[in-house]
Amino acid sequence: MSLALVITIIVVALIFDFLNGFHDAANSIATIVATKVLSPFQAVLWAAFFNFLAPLVFGVHVADTVGKVVNASLFSSHTMLLIALAGLAGAIFWNIITWYFGLPTSSSHALIGGLAGAGLTAAHFLTGSMKNVLSWEKIDLIVIFIVLSPLLGMIMGYIIQVIVYWIFHKTAPSKVDNLFRRLQLLSAAAYSIGHGTNDAQKTMGVIAIILLTSGHLQPMANGSIPVPIWVKLICAMAIALGTMSGGWRIVKTMGLGITKLRPVGGFCAETAGAATIIGASLAGIPVSTTHTITGAIVGVGATHRLSAVKWGVAGRIVWAWVLTMPLSAIMAAIVYTIIHFCQ
Repeated sequence: MSLALVITIIVVALIFDFLNGFHDAANSIATIVATKVLSPFQAVLWAAFFNFLAPLVFGVHVADTVGKVVNASLFSSHTMLLIALAGLAGAIFWNIITWYFGLPTSSSHALIGGLAGAGLTAAHFLTGSMKNVLSWEKIDLIVIFIVLSPLLGMIMGYIIQVIVYWIFHKTAPSKVDNLFRRLQLLSAAAYSIGHGTNDAQKTMGVIAIILLTSGHLQPMANGSIPVPIWVKLICAMAIALGTMSGGWRIVKTMGLGITKLRPVGGFCAETAGAATIIGASLAGIPVSTTHTITGAIVGVGATHRLSAVKWGVAGRIVWAWVLTMPLSAIMAAIVYTIIHFCQ
């Protein structure tokens, strides 16, 4: 087993993690920037800190799920490394394309789609059979949450906003605005913790499976995939640095393109998103932070009136969601095919 290949794939995984943070910076900071509670620079520093902290505090349930999407027992160690490399490449290409067009898509689903596409392509070349290559039970759950996570975010965002209105309906608007400017710092921190908890773990799962298949790591007695502390640290650092770099095209779409937000709305959207994502993370489900916060923003906007939501922008985002997994899978399949014929 080539140590150089292992190191190369880990570096590519960290590049994906960095781009994940870069691409998803909008999720963590769009609302707090749109409401002008923090400047863009202050917001990315705030989000990056909590992105870094999150994976070190919570467990690694999501990493274990991602590491088991492809049935590694069907492939040699070398082939699994190439599957990981092609899967990461497919996800990276999709993230760059959607960033260029300012579309807030899911890095989680891009990675799952990439791994699935590379795994199926590898099986086709090696055995001609794609049976039992993927853990469909896990993939089905992830696909279900493509729909559920934005719906849960939207419902919770709507409910929290209504509760806040009911509590503060007799309070002067200026006092409400000042209060929620301070509270939005806490909700943005909570959302960034949720983002780091779910998203950074995806790369941890990929690196852990790379180390397992290359013989540098041993599985736990219960079959779970262990994640060394140094893997947690470098993945948390990569996603935090990516968030600090910021994806301003997507910030504009998320913070300004869907609906007009005030600090109270930003607080409600971030709180709803944080609760949904952290809950899913503890259950080991790699959900889309992008889908969730978009749903929460739509839910908050809908409390004013349905026309307050720019449904054309929301529809364009939904199409990008639908296409993410299949197109990432196709890109990863192309990359694996190129690698296969160049060996």
